[in-house]
Amino acid sequence: MIVPMKKVTLVVLDREREDALKALRKTGVLHIEKQEAQSETLEKLTGTLADAEQALAVLGEYAGKNTGKSSSHSGDTNNASEIVEQVLQLREERKEAYEIMARTGRELDRFALWGDIDPTDFDYFAEKGIYFFPFEMSVDDYTAIPESVRSIIVNRDKKNIRCLIWGEDDLLHAGMPPGAREIVLPEKSTVELRSDFETARARIPEMDAELTTLAASIPAVVAYIDALRYEKEFETIRAGMEAVAIAENGNHPADLAALCGYLPAEKAPVISKAAAKNGWACLITDPDEEDAVPTELKNNRFVNLIKPLMDFLGTVPGYREVDISLWFLLFFGIFFAMIFGDAGYGAILAGISVWGIFSARGKGTTPPPALYMMVYLALMTMAWGTITCTWFGIPIEHLPNFLKSIALPAFSNENPAAPDNIKVFCFTLGLVQISVAHLIGIVRNRTSLKALGELGSLMMTIGMYFVVLNLVVSAEKYPLSDIILGSIGAGFLLNFIFINFEGAIGKGILESLKNIITMCLGVVNMFGDIMSYIRLWAVGLAGAAISATVNEMAGPFLGGFIIFAGVLLLVFGHGLNYVMNALSVIVHGVRLNTLEFSNHLGLTWSGFKYEPFSETGNK
Repeated sequence: MIVPMKKVTLVVLDREREDALKALRKTGVLHIEKQEAQSETLEKLTGTLADAEQALAVLGEYAGKNTGKSSSHSGDTNNASEIVEQVLQLREERKEAYEIMARTGRELDRFALWGDIDPTDFDYFAEKGIYFFPFEMSVDDYTAIPESVRSIIVNRDKKNIRCLIWGEDDLLHAGMPPGAREIVLPEKSTVELRSDFETARARIPEMDAELTTLAASIPAVVAYIDALRYEKEFETIRAGMEAVAIAENGNHPADLAALCGYLPAEKAPVISKAAAKNGWACLITDPDEEDAVPTELKNNRFVNLIKPLMDFLGTVPGYREVDISLWFLLFFGIFFAMIFGDAGYGAILAGISVWGIFSARGKGTTPPPALYMMVYLALMTMAWGTITCTWFGIPIEHLPNFLKSIALPAFSNENPAAPDNIKVFCFTLGLVQISVAHLIGIVRNRTSLKALGELGSLMMTIGMYFVVLNLVVSAEKYPLSDIILGSIGAGFLLNFIFINFEGAIGKGILESLKNIITMCLGVVNMFGDIMSYIRLWAVGLAGAAISATVNEMAGPFLGGFIIFAGVLLLVFGHGLNYVMNALSVIVHGVRLNTLEFSNHLGLTWSGFKYEPFSETGNK
């Protein structure tokens, strides 16, 4: 369920705003509505935090290369700022070294056929009245040089000649061939360029070694970043508090500062007591419609199994939306089971998850909630695999009779009609889930005629379910009766009239007329949404086919002396299939909940978490 929230407005003396925030932070219950804030301290903290995060990113690249080397500051958070400064300096030096190598490398390549060149030599001769100009040109162009132009050949090949054109003045002869290219001298001698290149190249491994050693300081840098975020959060709130001036000119001891926030209604007494104790003015009210209220979810232990997935997806319902955690958990478990579709795969997942739970408990730590969710998903997968008699893709004729006997005949792989039965089951799942969405809509709008619009959508859902069965499964088995077509027509009419109801039927109809194309396409979308549940059968079938193929490929190897090759093929093939199934769950299983189901609920997932201002919140 979504916990009811209260809006809190606190007013404190401006000169006490820091002390007030420290006291407020100790209560750990108020989600503060952050305002635009500016201050020198905040600007400095933001810059320092950005530097620290950049340093952490750099060290992360070297974390795997550290083989036990420890930094002198590896666990010392007091010196973390020095570590950050050192890392960023090394990063810049390393970047500069690569730039030097690139720049000098280009110059050395440019003069590779000229030998050693020093621009100071050219300056020396120029002072003596002799001017040299390096040129590169084709052999034909060189032969076309006028006899009055004096030259010295430095290097030549079959096509080109590199030479020095010289004379007693710094003006080139006007008769130079058009194909002749004057070479710009380097800023340094090639000897110096080579030295710079080698120095930079030698320095890079040294800097890499230093960064690798500093990678041992990652925990200290992480702690430093957490501390900076902690300070930044405090300063953001402090600087963003609204100031209320008592006097028109200058500061006054009675100047005030105010902030707003939200907290669960059941925790309102905590703020009331803190306000009374510290002498704050406190107003606790219900949130207004336009308020951006954070969402706090509170469910039982079973429903909380879905929390790791919701956190991973970053999906939070809006405060005024509906919490579908229970339905998400139930349907996602079924979708997961049908996509994996193999009891053997479920058993492996269960074994790994249970081992992880007991391993964590053995170390005295709390097992991650995701492991308990995995146990639930594994049990659902084992149940579905047992029902369909699917075990590691083994042909059903090779399975023990016991496993065949506990399978559900309608869905068992022994039954030729099983594929059609599973298709019907997929569409029925779609019918149930979408119907649940509209039933929730009816309950939520029970005091409004809008509930009739939701009823119309429900009638269309049921009618379209039979249309899908008629078109996809069997027209003879599932004929379209007048009742079904009437249900679709009546449902559309109810939906058209009442779904946009806002106080008056006429206004609702007018709004529907404005969106007449969308309203008509809604019938087609209903068909498409139910049809989309066929993906559960299709993806599960693909996974089963891959399992069977892997077994067939590995079979010939298992009876001979190269049995290890067969085992390796089995492990690799089934492992790859396992990974593909996991990706399919994210693409298909999650989609059916967050898109089809959510759309029919009108759920936009536009909420954000309730994150109270506390001592441990961002520390």
